[in-house]
Amino acid sequence: MAKPTTVGTSVFRRERSSRTDASLRGSPFGANGEPTGSIAEGPDENALRRELLYGWWESARVSRDRLPWRTTRDPWFTLIAELMLAQTQVERVAPRFLRFIDRFPTPHSLAVSTPREVLELWVGLGYNRRALYLQESAKQIEERFEGVVPHSLSGLLSLPGVGPYTARAVLAFAFGDDVGVVDTNTGRVLARAFVNHLLAPSGAQALADAVVPGGEGRKWNLALMDLGSLVCRLREPDCAHCPLRAGSCRFYGARREGSIESDDPARSSHGVSRPQARFAGSDREGRGRLLRAAIAGTIVREDLAAAAGWPEEPLRAERVAARLVVEGLLAQSHSGDYQLP
Repeated sequence: MAKPTTVGTSVFRRERSSRTDASLRGSPFGANGEPTGSIAEGPDENALRRELLYGWWESARVSRDRLPWRTTRDPWFTLIAELMLAQTQVERVAPRFLRFIDRFPTPHSLAVSTPREVLELWVGLGYNRRALYLQESAKQIEERFEGVVPHSLSGLLSLPGVGPYTARAVLAFAFGDDVGVVDTNTGRVLARAFVNHLLAPSGAQALADAVVPGGEGRKWNLALMDLGSLVCRLREPDCAHCPLRAGSCRFYGARREGSIESDDPARSSHGVSRPQARFAGSDREGRGRLLRAAIAGTIVREDLAAAAGWPEEPLRAERVAARLVVEGLLAQSHSGDYQLP
């Protein structure tokens, strides 16, 4: 009797593995998404992408340019905006950003303020620890950089709460430097359109830096970011209206040609955001409630659980409040009551 043919998962995986290896031949990236060689592309391919992208962006940018942080090149305002925008929706940030820069127009004005003043303007954006990081950055800008936001990658990275993305965003958007800015939007475009392959952190940053047109760091990164936000979305990318589909998007080209390698490289690439845990009922929701309550006044210890929204879970409320104290977002008196620092 003939041995039956196996059509199991293991065979499928071996087949996909061989196909993936084939798709990497000649690629500057290894299977783990790290660069293995030069990632510079031909000038014709880069020029085509730039022409197509900028042509689309001329009309697409109109509504985006109304965002308040897009109308300024002030490095301090740019730093504030980028810290606010991290993990927070644009619509929630815009009005808070305007109030914040009106109250704290310079690093000095924020450095000499109290944590209460800062948190009162920040609470509601989420991830409130960012507000204290920003205040500490303002103090260091005053003490170490003579009150001026540093114009160097190393200087920006030395500030509390400032990571690779935020530092490069300030360099590109405020100073106009030719550096690649890798966020969730540009990360998708790079992985799909430029290489159609998974990008690890070093690979994504190296590619982003390599494709910035000389002297166009601000314009290029903004256009690429807008393309990712408006068209090259994580779910249901609008390929039909993408300017790069006409011969310069490798992911679109592979799918159109019926390539056997159709996995979306953006879903696992560096810079691309992952779904967050449910907010309702989470510790994050309780943290926000406690901070809003503290802004209104002192939280008596007996009222802590109710203030957190968990009247039947006093131990959970105390645990979350204790963490806020450790992070410097709340202070606890000798009597056990809680208030803003």
